Amino acid sequence: SYSFCTLLTSIINMTDLKCSTTKTVPVPGGQTPGTSGLRKKTRAFMEPNFLENFIQSAFNTLIETKVPIEGGTLVVSGDGRYFNKEAIQTIIKMSFANGVGHILVGKDGLLSTPAVSAVIRTRKEKPFGGFILSASHNPGGIDEDFGIKYNCENGGPAPEKVTNLISEHSKKITEYKIVADVPKVDIHTCGETSFTVEGKTVKVTVVDAAEDHVNVLKDCFDFDAIKKFVSRKDFSMVYDSMCGVQGPYARKIFVEEFGLDESVLLNGEPKEDFGGPSSAHHGHADPNLTHARALVEKMGLTSTGAPLPGVDVSKVPSFGAAADGDADRNMILGSQFFVSPSDSLAVIAANADAIPYFKRAGGLKGCARSMPTSSALDVVAKEKGIPLFETPTGWKYFGSLMDTAEYVPFLCGEESFGTGSDHVREKDGMWAVLAWLQILAVQNPDESKPLRTVRDIVVDHWRKYGRHYYARYDYEGMSKPLSEKVMSTMGDNAVENSKRDEIECADSFSYQDPVDKEAPLAKNQGMRFLFKDGCRVVFRLSGTGVSGATIRLYLEKYTKDEKEMLNDPFEAVKGLAKKAMEFSKMAEIFNEDKNDDTGRCGLKSEDGICIPSVIT
Repeated sequence: SYSFCTLLTSIINMTDLKCSTTKTVPVPGGQTPGTSGLRKKTRAFMEPNFLENFIQSAFNTLIETKVPIEGGTLVVSGDGRYFNKEAIQTIIKMSFANGVGHILVGKDGLLSTPAVSAVIRTRKEKPFGGFILSASHNPGGIDEDFGIKYNCENGGPAPEKVTNLISEHSKKITEYKIVADVPKVDIHTCGETSFTVEGKTVKVTVVDAAEDHVNVLKDCFDFDAIKKFVSRKDFSMVYDSMCGVQGPYARKIFVEEFGLDESVLLNGEPKEDFGGPSSAHHGHADPNLTHARALVEKMGLTSTGAPLPGVDVSKVPSFGAAADGDADRNMILGSQFFVSPSDSLAVIAANADAIPYFKRAGGLKGCARSMPTSSALDVVAKEKGIPLFETPTGWKYFGSLMDTAEYVPFLCGEESFGTGSDHVREKDGMWAVLAWLQILAVQNPDESKPLRTVRDIVVDHWRKYGRHYYARYDYEGMSKPLSEKVMSTMGDNAVENSKRDEIECADSFSYQDPVDKEAPLAKNQGMRFLFKDGCRVVFRLSGTGVSGATIRLYLEKYTKDEKEMLNDPFEAVKGLAKKAMEFSKMAEIFNEDKNDDTGRCGLKSEDGICIPSVIT
């Protein structure tokens, strides 16, 4: 049902439909996008006027900033989670009322986040932007999470100056525009549906979900070389779409393009609840060791990334990978071997010439990582003389860099399993997987010789550049006031902590875009504790949750000693975790009060470390 489809044209309603305005009031507190759009519980979006207020606030912002909406083309699609289809119908009606002339929708309402970027950047209609309906890796369902964000004409997330304006408009909105009588559009069949609105012909075009993105990926990689490599008798792989939007793309690439058997695909059917509680990942389509249980077990690993005891290694696939709900994230695994996202980014940078997109342009010209991501990339960039940028968390901060010719081709990534290049303006889970397969293909030119594995490539990388042991502790659903107190306490004590013998610097990270001088200064992007021996401790309040507050603690320990390179990463950073508890006073602060209505307070400790909700 997800194969390429033939374009059909149908004009179903030539009645002259009328625009109308509906009175509304702002949502209390407004609707301020976070790190990646507006995310709330699904039921919140289903409340009267909640979705409509945000969409109209976005259109008001676009009109104010002189984006060419009138008669223009807009992309509207999502990751298929619950309420996706209903939201699309509402946005269609509001888009026509605000002057949009043409709307592109993925078949069944499905487009992965990187695919939306590809559609915006490559379609002949030249869309002025798009609405992506997704809460990314957050669970889907009526009692779970929903989200929406706006991407600009370059295919990337709206920059902060735009999202700030959307927030401002949402706090003073009094009405929204809609063409209420637009009939329900069939988004399950490829083709065009036309209407007449206020005397003008407008249309919705339903397009194949995978076509544009796959074509972009074909321009980045040598599909023939990858196909030849994955057909080796000593190579096997498995790909887990986690019941998210990636299923159609995985089938198109791995089965139709590379000729692999359907058995390489896990959880390949998109579902509104991403599989729900009955799935191995309990409907949490987040590609990490904790949630991607089916894949992790199949690759012979525990939830900590250690080899499962008693496993027949001959039956473990050579390569495994997973995507999240909207397919912008990725996890890379070898046979009984976990590749951290920070290491994955660094390995791709070190082997960039294996990737045709980079090689034909003369190699990488720029790279970047989010501040919490390990500095493994920094070591490679320094050795190769590639300009490196450290940005706040959020793909939107990479956009201006990718749009600057002197830094293209460009590679960037985040520790939260996001990797990509300037081929689109979003992180791209499938791109990262194909990058690894391309590297494996280049390093295995002779099928008669033993397979050079994922583990071989990573361990050799550590021997050359050193290993950055890395872990992230997530404290989820915490009291928001107390979480803010933890962060402010560290800020207040930064000068005092900087005086510690082992500390080189303790500060609150801020960022000024080096390209877009009009971009606001991004302040309070996380507390950094930089050690003189290259270790780092970082605390950050997450902007992707929908209830309570999430504190993320990032721990990084660097070593060049080959004898110390194959230790358990979580054990390697435990000493840093204890120091982090001293810096943050987390145990004292969270245990000083009972739960409040914004989240939980009490935290249990073990070995002097507050026990996190998730460790990755």
